[in-house]
Amino acid sequence: MDKVVMLYSGGLDTSIMIPWLKEHYHCEVVAMCADLGQKEELIGLKEKALKTGASKCYIEDLREEFIVDFIYPTLRAGAVYEGSYLLGTSFARPLIAKRAVEIAHKEKAVAVAHGATGKGNDQVRFELTIMALDPSLGIIAPWKDPLWKLRSREDCIAYAEKRHVPITQSKKRIYSEDRNIWHISHEGGVLESPGNEPPDDVYTLSATVETAPEKAEYVEVTFAKGIPIAVNDRRLPPVELLETLNAIGAKHAVGHVDMVENRLVGIKSRGVYETPGGTILYAAHRELERLVLDRDTMHCKEALAIRYAELVYNGQWFSTLREALDAFVARTQENVTGTVKLKIYKGNVIPAGAEAEKSLYLENLASFTDTPLYDQKDAAGFIRLFGLPMKVAGMVARKKQ
Repeated sequence: MDKVVMLYSGGLDTSIMIPWLKEHYHCEVVAMCADLGQKEELIGLKEKALKTGASKCYIEDLREEFIVDFIYPTLRAGAVYEGSYLLGTSFARPLIAKRAVEIAHKEKAVAVAHGATGKGNDQVRFELTIMALDPSLGIIAPWKDPLWKLRSREDCIAYAEKRHVPITQSKKRIYSEDRNIWHISHEGGVLESPGNEPPDDVYTLSATVETAPEKAEYVEVTFAKGIPIAVNDRRLPPVELLETLNAIGAKHAVGHVDMVENRLVGIKSRGVYETPGGTILYAAHRELERLVLDRDTMHCKEALAIRYAELVYNGQWFSTLREALDAFVARTQENVTGTVKLKIYKGNVIPAGAEAEKSLYLENLASFTDTPLYDQKDAAGFIRLFGLPMKVAGMVARKKQ
């Protein structure tokens, strides 16, 4: 092979894969790292990639595209995987692979390589995206390659040390971590046993509940058609808005999730996640929808949100079904405009008031006071008709007795 684009994070796996690809495929390796908000993790990354053997290293600032084109659609859909996971790694992978395909075209590369293992979800997310956007490109996944003889993270550390590849992992802190502007995930090490409570040092973005402030903080989030546009009456661009909420949430230990999830490949895995700003946004968006969506639309949307989350989790971002669901979601968000106030305290996000331009909540209708819009006597006939099938079933059951 002449040239390969390597999805490069600077972590343990991708660091050793640059020399490994050169040794086993005798190819030129172009490293590509997507800046999705890793911050200090990007310091010295280009120099490290070149020192490790890459001929070039692209570091692409994709933060705004990530938020606008991937986070916001998922937020508006209300998609949460298995009730807890806010999909921080899941929707980052299609964007990374999309940009890698674009760079492969620019560099006239014949393949894209990635460091995802054969036991995880990321391999699917990367490869489905490459297949969808350019099926002519080859895909190299060393962890699934017969030439790859490394079978554990300890093996990878030894390989790196032997070839003087700089790494940040150690045998003391051996967690596999993925960070972006939305979240950070932690897996491996002591976390592999679900019986172990996560040590406090796992949490690297946010305070623990014990160290969070003793005083609550209020925050207001304003939305326009389901898209957050302002925090505390300050209109902010997407990156700054999310960073602002991240700072508030992290200070108050908001967004900690410890869950055993079902991977697409059939394995149960334990992950610990920190999603401070995202947790605030989901809570605010949900409260606003409660005001403006009618019952049938809201219940249907909740059901479809589960399917949407599955598509994102399973790497099917560029599928017709997800795009079709986006069309449905867009219609539901036309009136999701307003402001939500939340009380943030020691890991909790508590509703503290919401206002919407087109709220369906009518105070006089919801109160115990009679109103011309609702005649309580009508409820008697309604209940008789609504309950008629149950009444008939009861009559038949008693007759059999």
